[in-house]
Amino acid sequence: MREQHFAVIGIGRFGSSIATTLYKEGNEVLAIDMNESRIDEIKDQVSHAVITDSTDEEALRAIGIRNFDTVIVAIGDDIQASILTVLVLKELGIKQVVAKALNKRHAQVLYKIGADMVVFPERDMGERVAHHLMSPNVLNFLKLADDYSVEEIKVPHSMADRNLREINLRAEYNLNVIAIRSGEQIDIAPHPERVLGINDVLVVIGENSDLERFTDLA
Repeated sequence: MREQHFAVIGIGRFGSSIATTLYKEGNEVLAIDMNESRIDEIKDQVSHAVITDSTDEEALRAIGIRNFDTVIVAIGDDIQASILTVLVLKELGIKQVVAKALNKRHAQVLYKIGADMVVFPERDMGERVAHHLMSPNVLNFLKLADDYSVEEIKVPHSMADRNLREINLRAEYNLNVIAIRSGEQIDIAPHPERVLGINDVLVVIGENSDLERFTDLA
């Protein structure tokens, strides 16, 4: 998986969780916050950490915000700062802006001003969102242990219209398909002759390194 470049604005519980997870996965991560103590706490857990007013367009230009693939606006309770920050980022031409919303009305405004993705984070959701940002084909994941996970992965185009026996994920990737989701239908322990549709979702279990190899293909 190639290194990506992320900036996280707002280093509270959610923002710090996303930033540190992305960094641990080998990405370049810039942490931004107005609070000096929060920046001090995270500076050794990310690539760079700066004290900056994210509503100030010139300040964001000065730190090179336009060099980042994705910017996550994880500002806490200041709805005005959240909205202004998203607005500035879109005016600067950031391709993907992900924003945390405090309520549905906040989310509606964020989408209207150009946010590409809005999330309603719970306490431990940062890690889940980070994995989704790095691997859009991974729809969901469940960490079983440090080295093992269960992931929901869209069927790659190269595997559509082929059955499980032909693609043989166990031999090729050391992974096991434990279910297949087709719309609202779930096929538990699918038969080896089950043919995969382009819109199907595989529920796969295995080592994280093997899952990463497969998601790179997907």
